[in-house]
Amino acid sequence: MATVRNLKIKTSTCKRIVKELHSYEKEVEREAAKTADMKEKGADPYDLKQQENVLAESRMMIPDCHKRLEASLADLKTTLAELKEANEKEGLEFEEARSTITEVEKLFETTEA
Repeated sequence: MATVRNLKIKTSTCKRIVKELHSYEKEVEREAAKTADMKEKGADPYDLKQQENVLAESRMMIPDCHKRLEASLADLKTTLAELKEANEKEGLEFEEARSTITEVEKLFETTEA
């Protein structure tokens, strides 16, 4: 049985994963610039290889975040639907959950376009 507490938890989970996703995207930009700078300056091949590995690891985290975000969004929608069926659909938690769902769906639309 879904509760308002579960709704708050799932809403917070979605928000946290969105923050993580943005953080990894910024990290990829930073590491790509650092890698390009190292190539430009003719850095030691070993150091360059290590930097490329760091960049590759950061890039791998973005699809992982997307998968986790899709799963948590589905959980949030399910919980919201269960609470609507139980005639609990008003309150700050519900508005926050709906706005989070809208925000995440917009994020998916922009990444797919």
